[in-house]
Amino acid sequence: MAKSLRTGLSSLTMTSLSEANSKFGFRLFRELKQNTEDNLIISPLSISTVMAMVLFGAREKTAFQIQKALHLDEVTEGGKPSSGSTAKAACGTPGEVHSQFRSLLEEINKPNDDYSLVIANRLYGSQTFEFLQSYLDGVKDIYQAGLETMDFLHASEESREKINSWVENQTNGKIKNLFSSGSINPATVLALANAIYFKGKWAMKFKPENTQERNFRTNKDISRPVQMMKQSGFFNIGNIEETQGKILELPYTNKHLSMFVLLPTDNDGLEKLEQDLTFEKLLELMNPENMACKEVHLRFPRFRVEETYSLRSTMEAMGMTDIFDEESANFSGMTTHKGLAVSKVMHKSFVEVNEEGTEAAAATGVVVGYNSSRREIFNCDHPFLFVIRHNRTNSILFYGRVAAPW
Repeated sequence: MAKSLRTGLSSLTMTSLSEANSKFGFRLFRELKQNTEDNLIISPLSISTVMAMVLFGAREKTAFQIQKALHLDEVTEGGKPSSGSTAKAACGTPGEVHSQFRSLLEEINKPNDDYSLVIANRLYGSQTFEFLQSYLDGVKDIYQAGLETMDFLHASEESREKINSWVENQTNGKIKNLFSSGSINPATVLALANAIYFKGKWAMKFKPENTQERNFRTNKDISRPVQMMKQSGFFNIGNIEETQGKILELPYTNKHLSMFVLLPTDNDGLEKLEQDLTFEKLLELMNPENMACKEVHLRFPRFRVEETYSLRSTMEAMGMTDIFDEESANFSGMTTHKGLAVSKVMHKSFVEVNEEGTEAAAATGVVVGYNSSRREIFNCDHPFLFVIRHNRTNSILFYGRVAAPW
């Protein structure tokens, strides 16, 4: 593989790709929230990675649509537009975007004693279909995604179970049945799977004996009992536009990763917060320069969120239309055969938070000083947003909404 794919990634380019992935995730979240007021959880990095593997085999307009929807056309190198500014240059060739993906995934997958974080990719191809060796070599080299041949034609259900078993194993048993019955059939040619798993411990754990049953107000009129954790300590905290709410950083051990919690002031203020929040505002809020370390009296619920999404219609709404149309799709970087199109894009995410820390899966600090003697109250007894970020790369691993903890 080209030497450029093995070069290290500067902090600027890593930030550029991470920002593109996060911007895509923020936009995807906004699309999905239009259809639900319930809990919502996605892993932007998981979805971006699997779609980048599709991009590697796409050409011309098909590639351009994927690149634009993923915001990869905005990725820069050294402050200049990357060679990926044109679909022809970046898509399906060993270009800068794919090089940066490789370096980003290598950085995130580095072994660490403080937490478990693994991102894994796998291709499952029909044994009767011929893929270009250049495509197979490229995705294996860049995305560490080996190809396993499957008998989709005669054993589609057994193939589905095998793929689901791999995903379940990679996510420590948290993501089960990613591909539902019937989603893999005799017409399946290629299934791409990505799994991300994270388990981290809080830098400051909650004491279980302080956890109490308290009411969580899901809206103005309805509340439900939850197990509410409690602690007082020094945390980075900031204001969201004076009256709209507050943002709190909950770091994991040694601050390699953090959870940011965005809590509206009003019990029913989440909709307005989501409506007014832009991607640029979110980055600004999470910037440590815009937060202060203060003593905080914190109440935070135990919660578990698990959601499954079929993303085809959402991807189409974001401009990725050709990949689903066998007449329009151009995957000539993947195969010489025509008529190949994507039929499904499935995403399943899981996050569980307790006194010890967070366990999360999906098929992503400096103390600035004390500036207040007054203790802040941060009481998460009504719906809130949260972000789990890999701090070294600024990658958003998970982005979610908790409307009703369970």
